[in-house]
Amino acid sequence: MIAIVPVEGLLEIQEGDDLAALIAERAELQDGDVLVVAQKVVSKAEGRVVRLVDVEPSEEARRLAGDHDPRRIEVILRESRRIVRTRPPLVIAETPHGFVCASAGVDSSNAAGPETVVLLPEDPDASAARLRDRIRELTGADLGVIVSDSFGRPWRQGTTDVAIGLAGILPLLDLRGERDPAGYELHATMIAVADELAGAAELVLGKTSGIPAAVIRGFDAKGEGTARDLVMPADRDLFR
Repeated sequence: MIAIVPVEGLLEIQEGDDLAALIAERAELQDGDVLVVAQKVVSKAEGRVVRLVDVEPSEEARRLAGDHDPRRIEVILRESRRIVRTRPPLVIAETPHGFVCASAGVDSSNAAGPETVVLLPEDPDASAARLRDRIRELTGADLGVIVSDSFGRPWRQGTTDVAIGLAGILPLLDLRGERDPAGYELHATMIAVADELAGAAELVLGKTSGIPAAVIRGFDAKGEGTARDLVMPADRDLFR
């Protein structure tokens, strides 16, 4: 049986907070668990917060902002490797990590206050690895860690959480070469296990509940890889 347990009681996270210790104090962690942590609290602990008062928007940001705040668009441009599509003030961008997402992951929701935005971690896989190592140090538990964030999807309404960073987790289950019950050989089937776990955890995290972490128990996700393994390679991307 698979259980998803929210980690409750985490207060507003500040830069420099020992996030792993705060979680370990509030959760019973066991070997084989998967800890899913919302990107927002990871970024806050790592100081990835920008005050808009400190931002001077460029002409490009002013053009793309329309009637919205050009300072936020400027932050998005700075966090982007490539602009994919725009419909002012909406910007779809590719981040330095290779993720294609709205606003390059720059978000105002659940920020420290008005006039602030939160950025993605500089290296979400490294963030997940640090959390994993620190929790093992504190509790002795050998678990997997996923840093999750909400992404939209082409052709589908609504958002769902996906893995943008991970450690000790198999990101993809490759079933190519396996045969289905009818004997058909699978040629292209790869299951995004890490994304499925992130989406499952989001059922208890929510966006307004103030619960930024959850423990998934009863699912064997052990393995190695990175969240970048989940990004569509350029030579297979029909929309690039």
